[in-house]
Amino acid sequence: MTSPTSLGTYLKDRRARLDPVALGFPCARRRTPGLRREEVAQRANISPTWYTWLEQDRGGAPSPDVLNRIAKGLLLTEAEREHLFMLALGHLPEVRYRVTNGITPRLQRVLDALEYSPAIVKTPLWNIVAWNRAAAAVLTDYSKIPPDQRNILKIVFCTPHVRKMQMNWDSLARSVVAAFRADAVRAGASAEVDELVKDLSLRSPEFAALWQNNDVQIHGEGTKCLQHPTVGLIELEYSGFAVEGRSDLGLIIYNPATPNDLQRIRTLIGIISAETEK
Repeated sequence: MTSPTSLGTYLKDRRARLDPVALGFPCARRRTPGLRREEVAQRANISPTWYTWLEQDRGGAPSPDVLNRIAKGLLLTEAEREHLFMLALGHLPEVRYRVTNGITPRLQRVLDALEYSPAIVKTPLWNIVAWNRAAAAVLTDYSKIPPDQRNILKIVFCTPHVRKMQMNWDSLARSVVAAFRADAVRAGASAEVDELVKDLSLRSPEFAALWQNNDVQIHGEGTKCLQHPTVGLIELEYSGFAVEGRSDLGLIIYNPATPNDLQRIRTLIGIISAETEK
């Protein structure tokens, strides 16, 4: 019997779920639901014989290009496409850059539940698409920054009040450029990266010089010290997380390093809340 976790079983199941009429195929004289094998092959622009072999778990491993065409032909979701690659090749597909318009209300509620831990959600190009109240109070109020400027690199290099708060700006600048380089390559967004780098290089000679160094590092976790103009020194420990099911998003959470840092954040948020209520 065919394994329930085989590539062929998965392809047959996905094929059976498609509506032939909705996809422009005649529905007459169909003994089974879904598309026929040759119809999937037609949609994927591959040989019907080759597709039949794949459903029969024959013929060897298909190429990533063939899998992507089959995924498109079967109208697979991103999660289903990743599963297809795991079954066929034993690894996830290369990351494909996509424009992110925002996050789900559920993820925003997760951010908001972190009352005294600043948290942001970023894209592969390091555009900030979501944040919580603590991030606005401690890091910067992103709502006051134009959407096309809500980028970590632009904020680090081109926003004077944010730069002034950094206890060791030179070290921070080097680390964020090196970490962004690693993320940018994984994102597969060469044209978008080139445009961002060109813009930043024109606006910041310091960024241009650091980009030429070709340094690469992982920005998974560490510490960050801020000299906040309202409450003074705040030390934060940060960790980066992937957002499950959203390869285009990353979550960064900053936790107060000590009870004193927590109290300063409490005080700062209390001051801002009082000012808002006036």
